[in-house]
Amino acid sequence: APPGPAHLLGTDHLGRDILSRLLYSLRISILVAVIGTVVGATVGTAIGMLAAHFRGWVDEAVMLLVDFQAAVPFIIIALSVLAFFGSSFTLFLVIIGLQGWEGYARIARGLTFSALSESYATAVRSLGARHVRVYGLHILPNMVSAITVQMTLTFPATILLETSLSFLGLGIQPPMTSLGSMLGYGRDYLLIQWWIAVIPGTVIF
Repeated sequence: APPGPAHLLGTDHLGRDILSRLLYSLRISILVAVIGTVVGATVGTAIGMLAAHFRGWVDEAVMLLVDFQAAVPFIIIALSVLAFFGSSFTLFLVIIGLQGWEGYARIARGLTFSALSESYATAVRSLGARHVRVYGLHILPNMVSAITVQMTLTFPATILLETSLSFLGLGIQPPMTSLGSMLGYGRDYLLIQWWIAVIPGTVIF
């Protein structure tokens, strides 16, 4: 059914209300993006701080991984992993979480190097504080603002990655749904029931 009084945004090819599915899909997409962004920020920040702490070959290995991640489009890596291991919600969340970790690692590494050269870090270490206390209570709080800015930049990219994978059928699987899944279902009906694809596509935009 097209949009009308009974169904404000119409129904899909199975007669399901588009508006209710859209609200549910938004909840799933935003939840996945939030979890993925937090996981990516946590992993990337921890790796960056470890690289700055150990230095030497550890730092070189981490930066090699960072350069590799930045050079290869992440969606290619995600498609390869999902095609090989199959699509499960847990694996999908892990992949989404690893998207963009290299940006956090670069920021955390640089800020940690800078903080370790500051007088306050030297004073705390001279008082006998352990490394965990130095990094957790003194260095990490000083990089929260930079990490937060990076999270705001990564969040929309994470949503687009989720919708892209779900559109291709490798992301959120039925009975769950997301914006990408709705768009994927609607592409087969674009010429005869345009609202099935155009409405979730507009929301993604």
